[in-house]
Amino acid sequence: MEKQSELKYKEFWNERYQDSGFAYGKEPNLFFKEQVQKLKPETMLLPADGEGRNGVFAAKLGWNVTATDLSIEGKNKAQKLANESGVPLKYIVGDIQNLEFPKESFDAIALVYAHFSAWKISIIHQKLTTLLKPGGYIIFEAFSKNHLDYQKDNQKIGGPKDIDMLFSIEQIQQDFAGLEIQVLEEKEVFLNEGACHNGKGSVIRFIGKKIS
Repeated sequence: MEKQSELKYKEFWNERYQDSGFAYGKEPNLFFKEQVQKLKPETMLLPADGEGRNGVFAAKLGWNVTATDLSIEGKNKAQKLANESGVPLKYIVGDIQNLEFPKESFDAIALVYAHFSAWKISIIHQKLTTLLKPGGYIIFEAFSKNHLDYQKDNQKIGGPKDIDMLFSIEQIQQDFAGLEIQVLEEKEVFLNEGACHNGKGSVIRFIGKKIS
């Protein structure tokens, strides 16, 4: 059942990204943009980077970016955007749970609307903590469990309809228990990110620093 679920998930994203337009636009997420500009550009991992808007932005700032996603169509769009911007972008197609990287190999890891299957969310979050260098940062923004109420009024806002794929402050505290919390809040935001994130929604924002 888990493999069937992942196959359907991959097919969903390939279908979404196969159109010529960018589903979430070409501009980076605003919270990600704000936070990444505060850091010295070094090495960054971006799981579930989709069409590459955040990875390409980071690369333009001088980061050495590794992006991943299940979708080959996402990679194709990301490489197109990187070429347009004149920056390098390493992009791996695959399930972040199964991809292998050396421990403590990234200075920053960004999770921007990285809504994984419910059974694997905590597993992935804990794995990513091991990939972060001491002194490195997790940058996180994704829809909260209260986001379902916003979807009732506006389907264009997007986001999973399965509450178990959405986030709470308590879950982030638990999953990233080894990190020093610098920002952790639930916030109402107005998104204007292409056709698929458009309108008011509820998000969790988190910045965590690995002390040791």
